[in-house]
Amino acid sequence: MNAVVIASLALLSSLSAMAAETDQQALVKQGEYLARAGDCVACHTAKGGKPFAGGLPMETPIGTIFSTNITPDPSGIGAYSFDDFDKAVRHGIAKNGSTLYPAMPYPSYARVNQADMQALYAYFMNGVEPVAQANKDSDIPWPMSMRWPLAMWRWAFAPAVADFTPVAGQDPVVSRGAYLVEGLGHCGACHTPRALTMQEKALSASDSSAFLAGSAPLEGWIAKNLRGDHKDGLGSWDEAQLVQFLKTGRSDRSAVFGGMSDVIEHSMQYMSEDDLTAIARYLKSLPAVNPADKPHQYDPAVADALWNGDDSKRGAAVYIDNCAACHRTDGNGYTRVFPALAGNPVLQSDDPTSLIHIVLKGGTLPATHTAPSTFTMPAFDWRLSDQEVADVVNFIRTSWGNKGGDVTEKDVKALRE
Repeated sequence: MNAVVIASLALLSSLSAMAAETDQQALVKQGEYLARAGDCVACHTAKGGKPFAGGLPMETPIGTIFSTNITPDPSGIGAYSFDDFDKAVRHGIAKNGSTLYPAMPYPSYARVNQADMQALYAYFMNGVEPVAQANKDSDIPWPMSMRWPLAMWRWAFAPAVADFTPVAGQDPVVSRGAYLVEGLGHCGACHTPRALTMQEKALSASDSSAFLAGSAPLEGWIAKNLRGDHKDGLGSWDEAQLVQFLKTGRSDRSAVFGGMSDVIEHSMQYMSEDDLTAIARYLKSLPAVNPADKPHQYDPAVADALWNGDDSKRGAAVYIDNCAACHRTDGNGYTRVFPALAGNPVLQSDDPTSLIHIVLKGGTLPATHTAPSTFTMPAFDWRLSDQEVADVVNFIRTSWGNKGGDVTEKDVKALRE
């Protein structure tokens, strides 16, 4: 009898251990997905470096800082308890008690739910390869390098940590999108304008219409308006187009470029269809900054002139020689290969930085699991003068019904330098 009882207890213990191991594996898997959703690898991996080992240089208005090692090695976060991890991610406080630079988007992460934090911790401690790599000191001159003012910044501008709470009566799909966009996705860190004191002007849609209204230039790019404006936002996109873009980096009329390429490559393409739909539906729920904004109206005048051999409009000849083969004389490009220029909201924003940058430096459309082809726009900085770049950019921004502002030779020269 005793032998039967002992055997039964041993079996129950074994089954319990197996169940615990299965639960842990599921938690690590969930954490991996959440780390993808937060695109942690993009900032915490240096070019050519090991995943999550840090060392990526990030330019800020006060100097260069370097991302930290967040692998479970002792040189990284191997000695972090869950509380240490939570304080760093959601509160912006390092294990030694100092305040993190807000390049770490803890103001957004403050609304990540506790359960998701537990899953992230399980992943980084059990699902990431440890890498022995010391963190680099920031390249910020004294007195700006002092950390105590950062604590004051955190007290003034970082929100209180609290699990995300859906708006009462809101579509649950929209609520899920809000959680991902405002929290883990930290989309506002790039797409929301900042004040002189460097805090985002809004951290959620309920704060103000500044949320996701587009940013100032950062490393040569503009993070575009993600609200409902037609001219420079997402007013002309429908939900299906947005989902396709987030999943593949391309839609019927647009293609990813700049820093968003990394987001698609490392994060968005791995997200579920349900979560991508939630993000798209939430973004489409945001009203336009300018309520009087009108949809783009295609104007065929320039296309007709070019078809008839008339390149007298300033910049037209440069366009024909360098751009028309891919983007066509009618400005409509080729579906999911070369983006359309007619009605493209990136080209009609008040700030032309992104357009000038891509003409000068080119860009590559990244391959994804569901869109494995890749296409490259060559750089024209070696081929075109500052005036020629200004001319062709102005041509693109004022043709086919586009309503972009004027670009000068000085604008191009400043960005080229």
